Amino acid sequence: MSTPYTKLPGWADYGLIPIINLIVAFIVAGLVVLLVGENPLHAAAVLVDGAFGSGQNIAYTLFYATNFIFTGLAVAVAFHCGLFNIGGEGQAYIGGLGVALVCLALDGFMPWWLIFPLAILGSAALGALWALIPAYLQAKRGSHIVITTIMFNFIAASVMVYLLVDVLKPAGSMAPQTRDFLPSAQLPKMGWLLEMFGLSVRSAPLNISFLLALVMAFLVWVLIWRTKLGYEIRTMGFSPKAARYAGISETRIIIITMMISGALAGMMALNPIMGDQHRVQLDFVTGAGFVGIAVALMGRSHPAGIVPAAILFGVLYQGGAELAFEMPAISRDMIVIIQGLVILFAGALEHMFRPAIQTLFASISPRSVGVTAAKGEGV
Repeated sequence: MSTPYTKLPGWADYGLIPIINLIVAFIVAGLVVLLVGENPLHAAAVLVDGAFGSGQNIAYTLFYATNFIFTGLAVAVAFHCGLFNIGGEGQAYIGGLGVALVCLALDGFMPWWLIFPLAILGSAALGALWALIPAYLQAKRGSHIVITTIMFNFIAASVMVYLLVDVLKPAGSMAPQTRDFLPSAQLPKMGWLLEMFGLSVRSAPLNISFLLALVMAFLVWVLIWRTKLGYEIRTMGFSPKAARYAGISETRIIIITMMISGALAGMMALNPIMGDQHRVQLDFVTGAGFVGIAVALMGRSHPAGIVPAAILFGVLYQGGAELAFEMPAISRDMIVIIQGLVILFAGALEHMFRPAIQTLFASISPRSVGVTAAKGEGV
């Protein structure tokens, strides 16, 4: 009798398999580093030191991770409904417009603690509205959500170029960007948190939007696993036919899910705009929308996995920059290759090791995977 491939325990499904995939990805990346004539162990040490070697490095790592938490959550919410929202880049871009409108209008007479909630609402609202159109086309017209959302990325970029060049750019300025926000529209830094442990962060841009990202991760967990709407979203993602049979409106769930996803992606704009640049300029998203796809895949679409996955990609961004500086033979393009390998093994090849692990678990501890010996077997 062959060993059945049954469900793994949660800790193995959500922890062990991603860790194995990550280890294999870094082993293959080490071979790539070896091919260019560098010591992969030394490269790994430089990478880790660049991400965690000082308070400033840690702050930068968490700053990048903040962007990826928002976009990873956005992709994950859509995944649970069986939708592939590849438009987080454009939704975050348009979300930045919501941040800009609030800050430019209110920074002259309101404190940051009043502007920040309004900026959250502005970024979430515009991000949700930008996701609404592809959602409607999917739900009502049958347009494929992947095609429409990726097309809307380019439309969002073009819209923002027009606005920053012809509408929002202050008079007399040549740069395609808004004016600098006044201090009342700038988010407080979180350097004090690391300084409590004797770490110096200097001018690192880590700010309180990191805390907002963690709060949103918790709220997404509550939404997906503790509410009726979350149950309907997961049912639609698991079996649209069963959801329709249960009386769940496919149109309503698709539109609501995509708007929630777009709102989360839009909130990503708070971190770079209010927390670092203090203005809106071209390409402030810098690929975070696409990285969010890898973060959601690696985190198995669960907030508890998305947060560490986002920190891992923050390590690759911050530590990779230090690695390219310290070891010139390892270019920035090679760092992208390493990121690609992580995406490959955590996403496309996510199930590569699953059958072997399931067989191992079924052999060692059948009850851990729900396998019990049939009564009278062999009679």
